[in-house]
Amino acid sequence: MKEAVYIGTNPASKPDLQQLVREVALGDQEAFAAVYDAVAGSVLGVVRAVLRDQAQSEEVAQDVLVEVWRTAPRYRPDRGTAINWILTLAHRRAVDRVRSVEAAAARDSKAALLARTPEYDQVTEQVEIRLEQEQVRRCLRTLTELQRQSVTLAYYRGLTYRQVAEALALPLGTVKTRLRDGLIRLRDCLGVTA
Repeated sequence: MKEAVYIGTNPASKPDLQQLVREVALGDQEAFAAVYDAVAGSVLGVVRAVLRDQAQSEEVAQDVLVEVWRTAPRYRPDRGTAINWILTLAHRRAVDRVRSVEAAAARDSKAALLARTPEYDQVTEQVEIRLEQEQVRRCLRTLTELQRQSVTLAYYRGLTYRQVAEALALPLGTVKTRLRDGLIRLRDCLGVTA
């Protein structure tokens, strides 16, 4: 009779994973090292199939194996094999990572959209400003030449009453009177109540 030839390890030489997990539950570090050696490749494979990113897959696989160490006392052999329990942990953790990444991307996208959205309607504001400017121009045309010059120099060029008087070569009192009369006419034209 011929002897069976195995590629890789002999299946009979595989450790009893359920017994090892029981020992890990008791804090046996050597048992955990054996569990780690036995399942690390399978865990990484399951995680990699879900995540498709090598760096994240390695990180999640490490998290899963740490979880096996911490939660080994919760393993129940009557609910399934140790390898199925471990691979279920791996799959769940990988799916959680995908959801977490998607949620973070959605938050970032929403934040970027809010950052680009103006707090007010810029077009409406610009239209209102232009309408107000046109109304002011129209009302300025109703003033006398001296009133219009006085208002323009004082309010659009920022000159003081004295500087307006010097620029127009008029007495200061005349400029003050023309400015007051011009502003009253503008107020009435624009419909502003005092």
